[in-house]
Order: sequence, then structure tokens, then C-alpha cells
Amino acid sequence: MSTSVLDMSMSLDGYIADPDDYLGGEDGERLHHWSAPNGQSGQLSAPARQFAVEIIATGAVLAGRRTAELMDHWGGDHHGVPIFVPSHRPPGPAARWGYPLVTYVADGIESAMAQAKAAAGDRNVLVHGAYTAQRALAAGVLDEVQIHQIPVLLGGGHRLFDVLPSQLELEIIQVIDTPEATHIRYRVRR
Repeated sequence: MSTSVLDMSMSLDGYIADPDDYLGGEDGERLHHWSAPNGQSGQLSAPARQFAVEIIATGAVLAGRRTAELMDHWGGDHHGVPIFVPSHRPPGPAARWGYPLVTYVADGIESAMAQAKAAAGDRNVLVHGAYTAQRALAAGVLDEVQIHQIPVLLGGGHRLFDVLPSQLELEIIQVIDTPEATHIRYRVRR
């Protein structure tokens, strides 16, 4: 059975992007430095390799409209799997005609997640976007949260969990601590 997993890099103060939608730092990518090849070796760290394999193994992606548009829908190809975007507005021209793997779902987060899980089969659904994650948590359709907590304080920007309907309990199921990030995976308790 498919599991929906929010996978996000986040600063210690809870931000997933700066006010201009960059990921922090002088190069605009501070929150993703942990996933870059190491120094002169050019090799990914063991945790970065593990998470890259997990992302490639997913069977579908559920992404918020804002995230999908900021990423240009990953050029219509997020490692070859279908991309579902919950939105009450129709897609723009690129997503409508140029990206056959992108499906806009107008009838709510529950329907979008159901379609993504059906498309994923027994593989996971990768979830992107703060607003979409918040809606999925509120609707009870997000199964797990994987946070790559980066040892940096951005001091402002876009928070991952800015608005939630109520207190939600999580269960820690995995922690991998590295000098670049602490990777924590939680199961959403229902």
C-alpha cells in the first residue's frame, strides 16, 4: 500500500524558504547543501544517497500549485512519475499542454491524494509544498513527514507549518544525524 511522505529541508527556526522563495544563503541553496556532493570527492554522503534513492523510488508526486509553478512543474518530469497538483484554478499553458505527466485536481486534497496513491501503486507518494502539506495533515491524508533539519537560522521567510487546524501528534520512526543536517522521519498518528 502507498504511503504519502512530505519530504522537506527546513531551517532550525522552521523556514523552508527565504522571503524571496530562495532556500537561503548567498547562493540561494543553503537548505539543500546537505544533499550536494561532498568537497573534492564529488560523492554524496551516505544519507544523501539514501534519500535520493527514496525519492527516485516514489511512484507519484503531490505538489502544491505554488511549489509546482516555482519549479516549472519539474519540466513536466519529476523522475518519470505522475505529478498531481490540487488547485481550484486551471493549469497554465505549459502544464496543460506541454507536460502530460502533470494533472491538476480541482476537487480537493483528498481526491488529489487518492489519485496520487492510485497512480503510485505500492510505492510512496512524495509530497511537496507547505500549504499542501498543511491541507493534507488537516484532511488526515498525509502519512509521514520527513524533515531534513539544517543547522541554520534563516530569520524569516516561508514557514513549513505556519497554519494547522489543531494539535497533531507525530511518532519518530527514524533519526539520522550528520554534521550537515539531522534527518527526522515521523509517522502521523491518527
